[in-house]
Amino acid sequence: MYTFLYRKAFVMAIVFALSAYFAVPGKSQAFDLGLIETGELSQTLSAWTILDARPQKEWQAGHIPGAASFCWEDYTRTDEKGIPYRTFPPDQLAEALGEMGISENAALVVYGDADTSWGGEGWACWALAWIGHQGKVRLLNGGIQAWTGKGLSVKTGAKNLNKAASVYHYQINPSLNISAQEIRNDPSSYQLVDTRSTFEWIKGRIPDSVHISWEKFFTGPHRQPIGRSELKSLLANDDIKPDGTVVYYCTGGIRSGYAWLVHQMAGSPSAVNFEGGTAEWNKMVP
Repeated sequence: MYTFLYRKAFVMAIVFALSAYFAVPGKSQAFDLGLIETGELSQTLSAWTILDARPQKEWQAGHIPGAASFCWEDYTRTDEKGIPYRTFPPDQLAEALGEMGISENAALVVYGDADTSWGGEGWACWALAWIGHQGKVRLLNGGIQAWTGKGLSVKTGAKNLNKAASVYHYQINPSLNISAQEIRNDPSSYQLVDTRSTFEWIKGRIPDSVHISWEKFFTGPHRQPIGRSELKSLLANDDIKPDGTVVYYCTGGIRSGYAWLVHQMAGSPSAVNFEGGTAEWNKMVP
């Protein structure tokens, strides 16, 4: 009898420990992120709230039925320190999502085109993870190109989601972002990856960073995110250690957000999107 109770208590302790681990904010496992194919989405549209991460004019020209516009251009601003491209403060971001009828538990599909969106679908997924989204988040594999390529219909015009407003309860995952000062204070703790263009990289970069353009994180005519083995090889080419903390950056966290997204979906550990990017670095670090 005592042996049974002891074993039961032991098993419960393991379950509790694992549950606590997966609930820790900032752990990749705490954020339910993955891919969804066009066929599955087309058959289950009513089960999802869909966010179009492209610029508004692209969304208006043709979007997946029911999709709301959620472009980084509309949810970033120049902050009080004069640094451009800063993501809205979490309370404002949560308020905006709530006004769209989205709660923290909503099941979301995000899509872009990895072109006019400048990787904005990655930024959108990162922003949702950063403010602690609890529901499923799925990236449409191949974006709008894959959708239209299958002959699936799109809607035009500027009508947004017709949902009652909700309250979005946020809880920041601080480990998904980093400041310029934190990098400067402890540079040896981070592996910095500059995802900007070669021209931008040559003009100036954060010391000790390596250059991997964000365009290397997708492949094919539909610009689908690369998989785990491809990411591993890509990082290894620049001697990025898989067990170390990788910090992706660009000018303002958009292209690097896409790299973070691919890293996250590949199941690789410890990725951070330096949302402030070179805009913050050049302003804050002499």
